[in-house]
Formats: sequence, C-alpha cells, structure tokens
Amino acid sequence: MTILACSQCQTTLTCNVDDINACWCNELPAILPFDSTTTSCLCRECTLAKINQFLNTLYQRPLKEQFAFAKLFHTNANLIEHLDYEMQNGYMIFSRWFFLKRGKCCKNICKHCPY
Repeated sequence: MTILACSQCQTTLTCNVDDINACWCNELPAILPFDSTTTSCLCRECTLAKINQFLNTLYQRPLKEQFAFAKLFHTNANLIEHLDYEMQNGYMIFSRWFFLKRGKCCKNICKHCPY
C-alpha cells in the first residue's frame, strides 16, 4: 500500500499499487476511456466527478449510442452513490446512468429516465 495525494484535489489516498486488483478504484466501473497520459491517482470523489463529466458528454450523443455504451455495464448490479443515485431527503434518486444501464423503463415517470 502506498500513500499518495490526489492529483486533482491533493486529498490523501491509499493506493494498492502492488495489487491493483485489490485497490479501491476497482470498486468503480471502468467507464472512462483509457488515457495513456494519466500518471497519477485520483481520490474517489475526483474519480466519480471525472466519470460523471464523461457521462455528461455521452448524454449529448444520440440515445441509441447512450444505450449501446450503457449496455456494456448492464450486469454491474452494485449501486454507487454519486454515480447510480443521489440521496435526497432520505430517498434514492436514480441517475440517468442507472436507467441507461438498466435498459428498460418501469413506467413510473422517474425524474432522470431517458425513455
């Protein structure tokens, strides 16, 4: 285990460079495109912010492309706060990403439903 500073916000984080498969960052889906220029780690909050920034650009593309990309993550059942949902007044408010991953509409007129 190595103690590092987030390259974005300088928060202290622990990186398991000796066994990257055991690192906390593997809890998050590999949504971000590979970037060979990245040389340092981000903390969980900055990583989620970067993922959401990428997803916001995806949401500008045709719905068919959004579905095709999200389908790759359909089997990922783990819900991640600030990615799949936000907590508001004690309720889970699901994100557009959650609904795209799910791949179908429940007909409940959900706030962020893309269907």
